[in-house]
Amino acid sequence: MANGKRLKIALVGKPNSGKSSLFNQLTGLNQKIGNFPGVTVDKRIGFCQLDENIQGEIIDLPGIYSLYPRTLDEKIVTEIFTDQQNKLYPDKVVLIADATNLKNCLLLLTQLMDLKIPSVLALNMMDLAAKSGLSMDVKKLASKLDMPVVMINARQGHGIVELKRCMAKDLKASHKTVFTIDEEIRPVVEKIKTHFHLQADYEAYQYLQQPDNLVFLKPEQREFIKSTAKENGFFAHKYQGAETVTRYGFIQELLNEIVIKKSTREWKKVSYGIDKVLTHKVWGYLIFFVVLFLIFQSIFAWAQIPMDFIDNSFARLSNVLAKELPEGPLFELISQGIVPGIGGIVIFIPQIAILFAFIAILEETGYMARVVFMMDKIMRKFGLNGKSVVPLMSGWACAIPAIMATRTIDNWKDRLITIFVTPFMSCSARLPVFTILVALIIPDTKLFGFFNYQGLVLMGLYLLGFLAAILSAWAMKFIIKTTERSFLMMELPTYRMPKWSNVGYTIIEKTKAFVFEAGKVILAISVILWVLASYGPIDEMNAAKKLMREEGQKLNLTEAQIADNVAAYKLEHSYAGKLGKSIEPVIKPLGFDWKIGIALVTSFAAREVFVGTIATIYSIGSAEDQPTIKQRLKKEINPETGGPRYTPAVGMSLLVFYTFAMQCMSTLAIVKRETKGWKWPLIQLAYMTGLAYLSAFIVFQTMS
Repeated sequence: MANGKRLKIALVGKPNSGKSSLFNQLTGLNQKIGNFPGVTVDKRIGFCQLDENIQGEIIDLPGIYSLYPRTLDEKIVTEIFTDQQNKLYPDKVVLIADATNLKNCLLLLTQLMDLKIPSVLALNMMDLAAKSGLSMDVKKLASKLDMPVVMINARQGHGIVELKRCMAKDLKASHKTVFTIDEEIRPVVEKIKTHFHLQADYEAYQYLQQPDNLVFLKPEQREFIKSTAKENGFFAHKYQGAETVTRYGFIQELLNEIVIKKSTREWKKVSYGIDKVLTHKVWGYLIFFVVLFLIFQSIFAWAQIPMDFIDNSFARLSNVLAKELPEGPLFELISQGIVPGIGGIVIFIPQIAILFAFIAILEETGYMARVVFMMDKIMRKFGLNGKSVVPLMSGWACAIPAIMATRTIDNWKDRLITIFVTPFMSCSARLPVFTILVALIIPDTKLFGFFNYQGLVLMGLYLLGFLAAILSAWAMKFIIKTTERSFLMMELPTYRMPKWSNVGYTIIEKTKAFVFEAGKVILAISVILWVLASYGPIDEMNAAKKLMREEGQKLNLTEAQIADNVAAYKLEHSYAGKLGKSIEPVIKPLGFDWKIGIALVTSFAAREVFVGTIATIYSIGSAEDQPTIKQRLKKEINPETGGPRYTPAVGMSLLVFYTFAMQCMSTLAIVKRETKGWKWPLIQLAYMTGLAYLSAFIVFQTMS
């Protein structure tokens, strides 16, 4: 930034406090997503202009309740606030508090005050607070806390200008100390404070409380802290309990002084009424099922028009380039390798956008929290808990963030089971495979004039994956002997209309992640495959024309037919063809040929590569017009039967195989990272591949 100052500002608050909405209001699309150092938790950073001279670097930290962590997300935040050398240590903190539930939001704030970090309290959801009848003296609150307090409505953008003004000011840390170090432990706190050159007593106290959670400390430093604590009779749990009591005492006293009029239960009357239906022990589950049904019908019906447009556009572009560009390997690579490869990525954006739009709306409205509440009882029967629903549902989008989302599950065994079964949930990467094959083998007709058969089959595949997930979890409950019990504790947010800009940000963010992360792999493999499918041993490739022409003359074939045979011969004798043939004996009992074998191998990098591979392989033909993928697959003939290669039996076998198979290197890598070893990912790979093979075998042999 030219001639200006940049401030590092952290946004913190408990889950569902409106932190993400505020982050979007402050940064708009000027944000980027990465990982926190050494872990795979999302780190969202954005930028906003606070005034003419000051730019804010806004860090959206994971939602937490206090600095005593139980999850990895909470540990990350604790490390940042207790390590002034951390690159993310903020100049200021904005704590977003739900004004309708202030008591549960202030515990963390009092800890930040004692760490002497300059802070601003942003009172969010003031519209709901007013609706509830709550009235408070905000000026008195600011005075008592000795920090700026700003009233905002993060969803509507109200109060953002005032908040920016506060963030740009030269803030000092609050002079208020909430938790005073007891005289009994002051000597040991002073010793730690002096040894590590710390500024605040509470910082030293945190070192004593949780040295193992502060990973920035070196092993010898942790040992020093532990030995010092032992020598001085410091027992962490004893003082932590006293600290919590002190803090809540302060908060209650504060609320007694600043609350002019308490809220009533009447304002939630509508929410309670909706809950009676949506969380009903019968209707609740039926409604949830209908919602899922609507989502998958919409993905198929709404996305079809833009997908067809994209498919046809890239096919036309490929044809034009093939005609207009000079001959040569480079130009063939562009027209037949790169352009179809990009098309294989872009075509699925409409479906992914629709899926994430629905997920975002469910979260925005507060319905997702009810789903977690409803599913807790059921999940526990299968070795999971209510919090497993979010990772499992996220698994329908992508297994990688879904497995990362299991960090919210406190119980390690519940978490391990959730990690193990989440890849069974049919992710968006499977969607391209499903949609192509379903459209290929299932007629586009309607049941009772309303239900699309293709949509029904697609929904069936998703349910099949879900069924495999919960049954596998049930089996694992006995295998790893889950004896630990955990309990679900969560706040149900008030029902609200979704904030459409937040839904939009989610769609853009997830689509970008798909295009620029999965897309790179897809494009790279598409190009590699095109090379493999275009080149082979020189002698064999050079002999293609001569052999096929001789054969064509014997059979009185036309020039076009001879050209087709030349292309087919070259493909069969290419390096890709040789690779596919080598695994053909293993996959033949499933109804797959060597061309499908190539796609199975390459799609292990990413499932959606299956479609790009198929597109690349079948694009190398002799047809004058570039066919679409579906049209090309329909034309493929099984040389053994003389009928279509992609019969319903082969199509269903492939669909079932992709429903159960791991087929994703990235997922294996993330499981290895989360379970800290190769044991579980390798077991997972063997189990899912075995189940996929066996199921596809049964389907093909039964339907043939």
